[in-house]
Amino acid sequence: MTIAETTMAAGSVPIATEVNAPDFVTQKALINWVSDIAKLTKPERIEWCDGSDAEWHRLTALLVEAGSMIPLNEAKRPNSFLVRSDPQDVARVEDRTFICSINEEDAGPTNNWREPEGMHVELKGLFDGSMRGRTMYVVPFSMGPLGGAISQVGIQVTDSPYAVLNMRIMTRMGFDALAQIDDKTPWVPAVHTVGMPLVDATGSRIEDIAWPSNETKYICHFPESREIWSYGSGYGGNALLSKKCFALRIGSFMGKQEGWLAEHMLIVKLTSPEGKAFHVSAAFPSACGKTNLAMLKPTIPGWKAETIGDDIAWLRQGKDGRLWAINPEAGFFGVAPGTGEKTNPIAMDTLSGNTIFTNVALTDDGDVWWEGMTESVPSHLVDWRGNDWTPDAGRPAAHPNSRFTVPIQQCPSLSDEWFEADGVPLDAIVFGGRRATNIPLVAEAYDWEHGVFIGATMSSEQTAAAEGTVGDLRRDPFAMLPFCGYNMADYWGHWLEIGEALGDKAPKIFQVNWFRKDENGKFLWPGFGENSRVLEWIARRVEGTAAAADVAIGRIPAEGSMNLEGLDISEADMHKLFEIDTKMWQNECVLTSEFLTEFGNKVPAEVTDQLAQLRGRLSA
Repeated sequence: MTIAETTMAAGSVPIATEVNAPDFVTQKALINWVSDIAKLTKPERIEWCDGSDAEWHRLTALLVEAGSMIPLNEAKRPNSFLVRSDPQDVARVEDRTFICSINEEDAGPTNNWREPEGMHVELKGLFDGSMRGRTMYVVPFSMGPLGGAISQVGIQVTDSPYAVLNMRIMTRMGFDALAQIDDKTPWVPAVHTVGMPLVDATGSRIEDIAWPSNETKYICHFPESREIWSYGSGYGGNALLSKKCFALRIGSFMGKQEGWLAEHMLIVKLTSPEGKAFHVSAAFPSACGKTNLAMLKPTIPGWKAETIGDDIAWLRQGKDGRLWAINPEAGFFGVAPGTGEKTNPIAMDTLSGNTIFTNVALTDDGDVWWEGMTESVPSHLVDWRGNDWTPDAGRPAAHPNSRFTVPIQQCPSLSDEWFEADGVPLDAIVFGGRRATNIPLVAEAYDWEHGVFIGATMSSEQTAAAEGTVGDLRRDPFAMLPFCGYNMADYWGHWLEIGEALGDKAPKIFQVNWFRKDENGKFLWPGFGENSRVLEWIARRVEGTAAAADVAIGRIPAEGSMNLEGLDISEADMHKLFEIDTKMWQNECVLTSEFLTEFGNKVPAEVTDQLAQLRGRLSA
């Protein structure tokens, strides 16, 4: 850690004047950038974060003393803390998230666009003096294993020690990452402030609060310069700039330029009873079971599932011509409500300690609780706002988007291959959504182009009337709608280019649907650990030992090709899980065509051709 010296400016406002970078930092562009940000934001101190245990102890003690963190019961949850945010700062702010590409067309119709020069001017006005009275932390981090073939480095500056502590969990953060940057190493610059200075321009001190933030919020990405600027929010998705901002929005643009893919995907390793390993990545929109699948406990004897990642995957063609994947993150930033012993016992074991909980409830014995964590509900809690709560309160005890941040190395099902510098070779890619009808339990794409079409048109149904008419489709191509850093139609084209380069070494592509219902609204498939039966069929298709039947929408399991031994499900329900209603699918084709028109002439010809082929198969 290096702490910069300060001087007293006019009005007795202390401002750091010396960057004081560690001696091993030689890149002048990096030093100059930190200096420029400091001159703009005017912090009282500058600290370079080394990622050490001593630093962690110092920052957690600082936040506990400030009332920003509540230490949890050491016997139940060692080295863990509860944080309560401002009620107005609890989630990603999509309407304040911008792609600032030079050309508006490059952002596409699914992103909010701002002209970069004008946005820079506006941001610099907001950031001017935004860190007065605070410490500016310089946070070096690596996305992926240090020095790995797919890994990238970044530098985040922030005035939030909460963000620093979370970055330490979520990335390879510290001086080891900083040492990766030599005179020529490219890195992603990321600037964050909570937007609440503690000293005004006249030198008057302002009392700090437990969760500083600002009503004005901006999350801005500049693809061409690879910059990220975040103002006004302390919430994880807006303040941990390594995550969605770098790993997906900027990462996807970098991938387009450099020939790789940044994806909103889990990665899981499956091992068969014969000892053969299969690696699968899977993209699911929110509330579709991504984390549960990443931490799967197979119900089939002899099969083993191991976790490599639960949220983000970077994919690159390897020297052997195959598609290789890494999880660029080092932790889980998961949604707490709904995570419990029944739904995800592995996740619960992972949260045994060293965890930062945000906006969950506090038990009377100093532990945490949220809806779905246990079958029994405590008789008394302190809710996420800090108020007394009982089961008849008529409100949730934990915020619906409450979170946990925990090191991935605590996951009992973590694969040793997470540590592999170059990642793992993918055998299959899976797309999924929440659909009560139409989409079968599992289907294999006919080829890569067909798989891209499936990914481009994937959707989930509205889950409540308040969100729109139940059954209406919410499109989320590749589960990347909020996270693609450029025009989504160009993104589909990039996938097609990757497939062409991979040729016959490309992974097989599948779609799954755990959420199909019968006429009474009952789920037909039990889900959770039983999803291993679907993954087994996928693995057997990869090795060529499982039979499939061609239908209009792809290849589905042939009669008797799925392992249903020990599963209590009727033959009629299995039939319903794979039923293809031609008329409903023809109607869906109309909706798909309408969706594609949003992208004008940017839609790749291969995608429109796949729609035509689907219509042809449906009418045959």
